Amino acid sequence: MFFAAAVYASMSGMDPILEQAAAAPAPMETLLTRYSQDESALGRLHPLSFAPASQARWQSFYDEWKNRLQNLSFEPLSRDGKADWALLNRRVQARIDDLAAERAKIEDAAPLLKGWDRALALINERKERRAPEPKSAAAQLDLLRKDGEELRESLKKGHGHNPQRLRRASLIWIELRRSLGEWHGHTSGYDPEFTWWTERPWKDTDRALSDLIQALKKAAAPEGMENPDDAIIGDAIGREALLQHLDAEFIAYSPEELIEIGKREAAWCDEEMRKAARELGFGDDWRAALEHVKGLHEAPGDQPDRVVQLAEEAIAYLEKHDLLTIPPMAKEVWRMQMMSAERQKVSPFFLGGEQIIVSFPTHEMTHEEKMMSLRANNIHFSRATVHHELIPGHQMQAYTRPRWNAHRRPLDTPFWVEGWALYWEFLFYKQGFITTPEDRIGFLFWRRHRAARIVFSLSFHLGQMTPQECIEMLVNDVGHERSTAEGEVRRSLAGDYPPLYQAAYMLGAIQMWGLRRELVETGKMPEKEFHDRVLRGGSMPFSLIRPLLSGEDFDKSGPKPWRFDDGLPVGRP
Repeated sequence: MFFAAAVYASMSGMDPILEQAAAAPAPMETLLTRYSQDESALGRLHPLSFAPASQARWQSFYDEWKNRLQNLSFEPLSRDGKADWALLNRRVQARIDDLAAERAKIEDAAPLLKGWDRALALINERKERRAPEPKSAAAQLDLLRKDGEELRESLKKGHGHNPQRLRRASLIWIELRRSLGEWHGHTSGYDPEFTWWTERPWKDTDRALSDLIQALKKAAAPEGMENPDDAIIGDAIGREALLQHLDAEFIAYSPEELIEIGKREAAWCDEEMRKAARELGFGDDWRAALEHVKGLHEAPGDQPDRVVQLAEEAIAYLEKHDLLTIPPMAKEVWRMQMMSAERQKVSPFFLGGEQIIVSFPTHEMTHEEKMMSLRANNIHFSRATVHHELIPGHQMQAYTRPRWNAHRRPLDTPFWVEGWALYWEFLFYKQGFITTPEDRIGFLFWRRHRAARIVFSLSFHLGQMTPQECIEMLVNDVGHERSTAEGEVRRSLAGDYPPLYQAAYMLGAIQMWGLRRELVETGKMPEKEFHDRVLRGGSMPFSLIRPLLSGEDFDKSGPKPWRFDDGLPVGRP
């Protein structure tokens, strides 16, 4: 029996701390912290979530927490406690659903995983704190090498696998190869006998796995593609799984309804673009106006100064209009870093938080790549992104989350994280922060992009759009450079982000705007207090933030389904 399994089997089926909590229930804040720390600790012990033993351990962990929450007395909880209970309960169920989905993907990839049990057995030795048996380890490595070579040869004979299965298998082998390297490096050079037996078999096996991974990537990529790593192969989850993810975020809309919201917002942006184009003398040709704006970029070396100027401008506007409490420390500690050329292939625009990572051409880029990066990160696009990444956007969140309601931080939702930052773009546009048609086009480009993200990401997961069609939408309907469109779609569909993440930008902002409509525009809450309370409440679905601000109560089934959209473009001036 695995060491970890043996330990947990001796616990009479339950963590003693959870047994203690059942006898004397801890505040929900404490339980959320305990859950997050336990989940994090298990994640470090079980980094290969696809491994059967890891799957079993995760299943027992989430089942334990689900039972504990169901047996906890709900009614005595405070309103904040009830929100925390609902947040954790829904998150645990979402993780159980994720496990089932992952098991199905592993089963699908099984024909391309021959020999992975040998790799897992070796890796588990270290996890279980058992010393390897050198001669046996060498034999297993040699058999694994043969398995890898056989799989690679089979791919040359007309494999019949779809790109998604090939990509899943390549990702699993990448992680197995990495973990095997850690296993071997842990003992090699320290144990002479282990080193004598395994050094050559390890090198041969590592090379065979590297070749297998490249073969899987090549087989998954379109025929003739020079670099298989450039292939964009998404993994659509289907409508039923999308509904599960929406339920986990307390969103009472179907994917089809959300796509229609995205299309409506896109149409409004197109009309606003045409208005700005007319002001610039381009008639209704918003694409020509957009091309004009893309050409207004900083000279090489000057982008950092522009970022500082734009950051200070946004802070001054917030303080002048008393829109948000900004602690002096939050203004002091933000930092800047330039983005590498390699990273810009996946993240062609700014990234942010306490540190803003600035996209701009680097000297090693080709001339074409430099021009695309210049145009994509022009002055007026940047004016809409700097405050999104810094203050009042992600830097304010990075400052606030560890200081207020920090227990909710590990249970982040992109609808709050990205919705908050985009909401401020809506508000700044409405309240006159920008005055020139060039700046309006810069803001509208990003808003149009976020609307397109709803449409293409959900349509892709419904099986209605291919990755290439997503790229063409960003190029033709939004006005992206082709390289940035490819980077955005690669990031959106590669599986590094949850399926709803790209849609969460605008849908989260619309939810926050709907909450503003109910509380601020009706005079129930001052604007600054509204912003401060949403920020300091921590990362939660807006459907849970709503009763915390309005005073509305709810039971174990959660808050009432909320139709947050009023059918009109958000934040219209």
